[in-house]
Amino acid sequence: MEKSICFSLLCVFCLTISAQKLRTVEAEYTYYAPENVTLEQAKQTALERARIQALADIFGTIVSQYNTTRVENSNEMSSVDFNLIGTSEVKGEWIETIGEPQYNIRYKNDMLVITCNVKGKAQEIVSAPIDLHVNVLRNGIEDKFENDQFHNGDDLYLSFQSPKNGFLAIYLVDADQQAFCLLPYKGQTSGIYPIEANRHYLFFNTKTATQEERLIVDEYAMTCERSTEYNHIYIIFSPNSFAKAVDTLTSNNLPRQLSFNDFNKWLVKQRKYDKQMNVRMIPISITK
Repeated sequence: MEKSICFSLLCVFCLTISAQKLRTVEAEYTYYAPENVTLEQAKQTALERARIQALADIFGTIVSQYNTTRVENSNEMSSVDFNLIGTSEVKGEWIETIGEPQYNIRYKNDMLVITCNVKGKAQEIVSAPIDLHVNVLRNGIEDKFENDQFHNGDDLYLSFQSPKNGFLAIYLVDADQQAFCLLPYKGQTSGIYPIEANRHYLFFNTKTATQEERLIVDEYAMTCERSTEYNHIYIIFSPNSFAKAVDTLTSNNLPRQLSFNDFNKWLVKQRKYDKQMNVRMIPISITK
């Protein structure tokens, strides 16, 4: 009994230490929007770049460079071009936002200028993320149909591949801050969706589904009530087993859902204690 108690206390202590690695970050970014960018798109860009700035300020960046060589042959003559390409990536990841982002919207020389201030909690990236293949597809099941701009009534598909075995969940957060569980499907009661390494998956299409899954696959058509709506698709993958968030089925025509606030709390908790969890957020737009 004493050994069991000591072991339990050790587990709690380890989880506490893991949670303490989160750091509070804050930054401000000013975005000068091109003429073809809407106000909502500009706000989203300013927010994402403010988050990146906050992560870079605390955790720093990884700067790398590599050479490319291009050889052209023309009229029996050869020419060689050398290019030096530099890249940088932040060494932290955003976990949750504290409060609401603050925006200052103005015009300067007829150009839309948005300053965003954001505060949140983040953690350092200590290992390379898993190289996932993810494509959001519109009205087609091949990767060439990848698109983030939908029209009312367009079909949604998603292709996925992982180099490792693991587990996957897919959520869509709409303009009304509701989170819809797209995967696992409504007909699955286990709450988890296992992934086989190196297998190509196409979700939300009954025609290409396996015989076992054909009866439970959900198909989706994108809809919007406003002239334009901005949604976000969350792809959540981990080599460690995890279950989806607690949600509710409110209509047979809609996926199971929960509030974005509850979804975010669930996701933050998962990421605190699973350092191998990969989360990719893909913004999409829907127009009438």
